[in-house]
Amino acid sequence: MADWWSIEVLHSEFAEFSAFQWQQAHDSELIEAALTNGALDGIWHAGTWGVAFEVCFHTDAQWLAFRDLPVVRAALDAVPDPVNGLLIYRGRGGTSAAGHPRRPRPTPSASAMALPEPDEEPYLDLTSAAPDRADARALSLR
Repeated sequence: MADWWSIEVLHSEFAEFSAFQWQQAHDSELIEAALTNGALDGIWHAGTWGVAFEVCFHTDAQWLAFRDLPVVRAALDAVPDPVNGLLIYRGRGGTSAAGHPRRPRPTPSASAMALPEPDEEPYLDLTSAAPDRADARALSLR
């Protein structure tokens, strides 16, 4: 089964150029390197945060061969913020769907129904005066 891989380049506050400029400088080399090393598909995404290059390879070995090419290493070394602005990971970028479908959730059953509210607690006023001794004797005789 083919796997997608993502290379995300984020804008940097301190760099002289943005992730968009990095993409313009390196997109043709990355696309050519991907295609000549067996990529099945590839796509660029741009957002307010930066750019993402998503590429699909049939095997992990093809991805590793692509990743180790000198032209790819040079492009990754030239990102605007190499410390905090470069993300490389398996899967499609951002908030895209997972590579595998979700397992179905269990259907609601009777135990999913809300429980009834508890009865009110009895209220005992312990601050009231104690009963008279006569009342206490009368209660104890019963």
